[in-house]
Amino acid sequence: MKRKFLKTGDGSMTIHLPDWDEQYHSKHGAIAEAQHVFIKNGLLHCCNTHEASTFSIMEIGFGTGLNAFLTLLKAKEKKLQINYTGIEAYPIPAEELPGLNYPEQLNANKDTFKNLHTSNWGLPVQISPNFQLTKRKQFFSEIEAIEAFHLIYFDAFGARVQPELWTFEIFKKMYRALKTNGVLVTYSAKGSVRRNMKAVGFTVERLPGPPGKRQMLRATKIHQ
Repeated sequence: MKRKFLKTGDGSMTIHLPDWDEQYHSKHGAIAEAQHVFIKNGLLHCCNTHEASTFSIMEIGFGTGLNAFLTLLKAKEKKLQINYTGIEAYPIPAEELPGLNYPEQLNANKDTFKNLHTSNWGLPVQISPNFQLTKRKQFFSEIEAIEAFHLIYFDAFGARVQPELWTFEIFKKMYRALKTNGVLVTYSAKGSVRRNMKAVGFTVERLPGPPGKRQMLRATKIHQ
């Protein structure tokens, strides 16, 4: 599949897939979207609702590593301890890393961002004092975790191009993977996605979306 770099609305880059007319991040702003959906309404929401400073996070779609990088930086700022699991069936090629300008845009360390991508798969790696990363090369349908995570970043490609990633069956796996009072956040606000979340037991909120989107979803596992 063809791939090319695309500069988004806030100056940060993403990878565009012309055959699907889809990209890894919002064309209105890759960093802006990730900060709003996953950091503000995910990580910081958990910090405000849990009396804890240690969080286990699973990302569905590790992709460019942007969400992991932002989480690492926020963990240092807020003095959090993060155990981060990134799920990705198709890791981005190493030669694409220099085209992702997130360290420059965030005034952050390039080597730290590189280490997220070059660390071994399948093993926990201490990327920074506040951030441990385990990358798993697997399909989302293969996830079998039970009550393991406080927070899930659900950042799969959109339901328009990969509807099989947004099904009742997948969200059932997400529900099982979360601890009680755990949270899942996603950029999507599609009606079928919300209905599938509710069908597996989530309590679902519509929230204001990132730039270019009216709404996003946050789902909470209230019961075991």
